[in-house]
Amino acid sequence: MTVSTGWLSRLLATWMLGLLTAASTAWAQEAPSAPVDPDKVLEAARKDLAQLQRQQDKGLDDEADLQDLRKQALSVQSRAEEASAALEPRLTDARARLAQLGDAPAGAKEPPELAAQRAQLAREIADTDAQVKLAKLTAVEAGQAIAGAEQNRRMQLGARLGERVPSPLQSSFWTGLAREGPDDLARVRTFWQSLADLWRAVPARGWLVLAGAAALVLLVTHALLRLIAHLCATRVPPGRLRRSLYAVSLVTLRTLRPGLIVHGLMLTLGATAPVAPVLAGWLDTVEAIVWFGGFVAGLGAAALMPRKPSWRLLPAPDETAARLAWFPHTLAAAAMLGWLTSRTAATLEISLAWTGAAHALAALTFVAVLALAARQLPRRGAPVDAPGDASGKAPGKTAGSKDADGAPRSAELAIRPLWLSVLRAGVWLLLTAAVLALLLGFVSLAVFAMNQFVWALIVLGGAYLASALVDDLFMTLLAPLPAVPKPDGKPAAAPDEAPAPPRTREQTALLLSGLCRIAIAFLALLLLLAPYGEGPLDLVRRSGKVADGLAIGGLTLRPLELLQGLAVLLLGLGAVRGLKGWLSTRYMPTTRMDAGMRSSATTLFGYMGTVLAIAASLTAMEFSLQSVAWVASALSVGIGFGLQSIVQNFVSGLILLAERPVKVGDWVSLSGVEGDIRRISVRSTEIQMGDRSTVIVPNSEFITKIVRNVTYGESLGMVQFKLPMPLATDIDRVKALVLASFEAHPGVLATPAPNVQLDGVDGTNLVLNASGFVNSPRAAYGIRSDLLFDVLARLRGEGLLPGQPSPAA
Repeated sequence: MTVSTGWLSRLLATWMLGLLTAASTAWAQEAPSAPVDPDKVLEAARKDLAQLQRQQDKGLDDEADLQDLRKQALSVQSRAEEASAALEPRLTDARARLAQLGDAPAGAKEPPELAAQRAQLAREIADTDAQVKLAKLTAVEAGQAIAGAEQNRRMQLGARLGERVPSPLQSSFWTGLAREGPDDLARVRTFWQSLADLWRAVPARGWLVLAGAAALVLLVTHALLRLIAHLCATRVPPGRLRRSLYAVSLVTLRTLRPGLIVHGLMLTLGATAPVAPVLAGWLDTVEAIVWFGGFVAGLGAAALMPRKPSWRLLPAPDETAARLAWFPHTLAAAAMLGWLTSRTAATLEISLAWTGAAHALAALTFVAVLALAARQLPRRGAPVDAPGDASGKAPGKTAGSKDADGAPRSAELAIRPLWLSVLRAGVWLLLTAAVLALLLGFVSLAVFAMNQFVWALIVLGGAYLASALVDDLFMTLLAPLPAVPKPDGKPAAAPDEAPAPPRTREQTALLLSGLCRIAIAFLALLLLLAPYGEGPLDLVRRSGKVADGLAIGGLTLRPLELLQGLAVLLLGLGAVRGLKGWLSTRYMPTTRMDAGMRSSATTLFGYMGTVLAIAASLTAMEFSLQSVAWVASALSVGIGFGLQSIVQNFVSGLILLAERPVKVGDWVSLSGVEGDIRRISVRSTEIQMGDRSTVIVPNSEFITKIVRNVTYGESLGMVQFKLPMPLATDIDRVKALVLASFEAHPGVLATPAPNVQLDGVDGTNLVLNASGFVNSPRAAYGIRSDLLFDVLARLRGEGLLPGQPSPAA
């Protein structure tokens, strides 16, 4: 009883430790290692390289051997590059110390201490330089070994795909199965017996603990799924983010559910007795396949959502999703069965005849599953239900056969796009070609085509889900906020009264989403190219060469430095923009500057800040003046020919902002254009005319042409009009009436005083010229109209208008 209890406690402890280890492996970090001697690292790399070259000379045909050779060559190359990077600073330091000593004096004897030190530095430089060159040579030779291994892998892949074996339609195929059957069956029985012995070695308590743990996993995952659905429906903002988060949670829990159970099973089998290495490797393979099968089933269920159309990510009709509800689990089961059969045949070293038959059966299974799924897709002109809505309702609250208003959902005519028709035709063509290849004996080609097609479906489905998640996440977190009702209960402001939408946040969200989706697409490409002999590590290694930089003449562009410079530029421009906003809204209004001067000062500060941000960015990218001299030369040639007007307008804009002959708010007249200046930019000036239209004038026009600034200087406006009167008119009375009208208007200034003068005699009329001054030229037009109305009324009252009889005395 004590032994049984101790075994039970050890089993529980082992299982919990395994779970914790599996959960924390991704976040584990290696302890910092002690510094190593680059000479010893280079020596070990050279020894490993010599061994790799001897193996390569023998000729390797096995895929596993080539894979191992490539990994070892990658390790050698990495160590050689590490040694070279560690030796470079040592060589630079030795050369710098030798340069400090200077050249040996000619014709004079050098002190013994300096001569000995100079000779020691010379030997150190020679030895270190030789080691650096040897490290670089080792890295190059390792790269050649990697290229040779990759070429052999591709050649073997091509030979394997073109290999032809007996077809199932030939008698030799069945004869080979019958001939190799007894030996293969004996291997399977031996393997099964060892597995059965391991199974029987587990006591009953172990199976009870495993059953309880499996039930607990099922309950916990089910409860977590319901909790996540509730949180997504109540705590996540409405929109697509609800669906993508729920889909990712569904995939995660569907993957964990069978994976944890099988992991517990493996721990249970290995807790009683030591497992043979072959059997242990096969059990690890089974666990990995089950984990992957759970992921495939969860991914398909999250994409289709047959019972929850309102949470479906794919724009698929409800009827199609219901028809394909069986597809994810069936495809996952077929993939698990096919890959498990292949790994088992390789583990037991089954004969080629039975291995080919197993591969052919797996390929036919894929063909049958994919053909049934392709038949379930809607055809052109077939009536289907509308796709599930995007309202984001809680899972389980489907609309059924009614819409949101309760009306029955009508069938719609399916209009398939052209690409979907081409895709379906391509699938049928691929399935037909796979069947023909199997019947003709090209089993490897058919198996490779089916495996790669299924693998592409899985990779593209995962990439689609990840892309949808990052896009929904950024668009929800950084999207413009909706209008919020006022605290007093009044509705939100009208669209024309609401502030402009924060376009910067939306652009930032789109930019971040695009970058993440590009990274996801690159990762998907790595996974898709893996079966063609171009593994992810190979592509990553090739892309890592870009970090060495791209040399263009004497200028070297390095990605890390470019990213650093871009980050400095973005931070600098953001800081300049924030300071400009603070100046224009907080600081400048507290000064005595007018609106035009405040705008000019803020604009000049923005230009200076932008120049400083660009200079800091170039410094972060380690650009020197010599590196960009050719760029400046090209720009000077461009300025001399095609950029003269642009530079002229730019310099003119700086002059306008500095000298301020015109400023924002001035009333100007230039070449027939008259209006108020609204904005002065680097290249042009915006003038708003009286009809509210805007005219954009190049800045050079204000420097090279005559400009009339109505509001320049004292900014007093003049009201002036001429009044024709008959020769017999009492001129003194008319003058007194006009002056009285000027004095009575509150907008006319007393100083300078209004004036009425006789402008001349025009035939039978006297021409009087009346003038006065107002506070602003903008008010002159309206006051002039008021004065004219008042003067006419006064003249009419006195009977002094031409043709009007004089009033009776």
